[in-house]
Amino acid sequence: MDSLLEKFRRKISVVNTHFVRSVMETIHWDARLIGIKGARGVGKTTLLLQHIKLTYRDQLDRVLYVSLDDLWFSEHSLADLVDRFVRTGGERIYLDEVHKYPDWSRAIKNIYDDYPELQIVFTASSLLEILDARADLSRRAVVYHLPGLSFREYLNIQGIGQFKACTFEEIIQNHSRLAEGVVKEIKPFQYFQDYLHTGYYPFFLEGQETFPMRLEETIIMLLEVELPLLRNIDISYVIKLKQLLSIISESAPFVPNISRLSDRIEINRQTLITYLHYLTEARLINSLYTRARGIGALKKPDKLFLENSNLMYLLAGKIKTSEKGTVRETFFFNQVGTSHQLLYPQQGDFLVDGKYTIEIGGKNKGRQQIRDLENAYVAADDVEYGYGRTIPLWLFGFLY
Repeated sequence: MDSLLEKFRRKISVVNTHFVRSVMETIHWDARLIGIKGARGVGKTTLLLQHIKLTYRDQLDRVLYVSLDDLWFSEHSLADLVDRFVRTGGERIYLDEVHKYPDWSRAIKNIYDDYPELQIVFTASSLLEILDARADLSRRAVVYHLPGLSFREYLNIQGIGQFKACTFEEIIQNHSRLAEGVVKEIKPFQYFQDYLHTGYYPFFLEGQETFPMRLEETIIMLLEVELPLLRNIDISYVIKLKQLLSIISESAPFVPNISRLSDRIEINRQTLITYLHYLTEARLINSLYTRARGIGALKKPDKLFLENSNLMYLLAGKIKTSEKGTVRETFFFNQVGTSHQLLYPQQGDFLVDGKYTIEIGGKNKGRQQIRDLENAYVAADDVEYGYGRTIPLWLFGFLY
């Protein structure tokens, strides 16, 4: 246990708290069992360490952070660690990468039941199933999802500005005033393209030169390790997932022909739909449907996108001018879909929360395609200010 304590103190001493994700304020930290899920590389570990440092700066003896992929657990159990921690006055334990620990759900359930005085916070892959876990933690855990950086957070983390988040309704109703407030301080397009290329994952701060390599390693880890581990995919079928992701990246936004696609990849129709669902869960793609899905229902997506523009620039290579519209739609889906329901409407590009129809386009995009619709708006790229029902696309990056 001493080695774990030493690693914990070392990490706390170096973690930076100058910028803290806005999700920190939305988490109910007093809950007894908290889960934070997210894709690899979005900053889950940093979030935990920042919270500990800001909350328990002078009381570190009461808390403990451990990563469950630490070699220490090859010879020791989590139960023994927790028992010793509680006996020595520990009150709160932070468990990183819980999906790396064998039978993690049962271990956490037992700790939760056996030590009612202990508060537990854990992080996990976005693929982790809380509801279907054998110990069923869904009734006990309060679970949050951590996305990558929004455009607003990207600006804030670099000290370019200190902008507040706004709601979707505020953007719809007051976009001119909101855009004016931002443009008074910065020129958004001085930074927007950099964000689209490399700004979604916080590890861009560790060097632009190594960013593509690190993002590629993240994708490989998801496909070759986490999906087989958490979805029981035979390792020999990982090549099918790679083929599928490659096809989507070449053609996104991709309207899937399931029969043709299943023949090309040589897997049956239902397996293909399941694999598309897995790639969505892994936060590698976004799936758009014409109607909301029922709980647990697996349906054929009506349109597919890569999950964020950073993935698009990495996997699709150099983006042609004709494909700029895809980047715009990918950005909108990624930023708005984090906290709003998006559907594929008959007119326009996206239907938000069953109410707002959004057409995506460039600065000269008109409203002809949606002119007869109520609550219909254009999200226009290459404009600093909007007017009427035309809203700057970049402003949708200020939702969180």
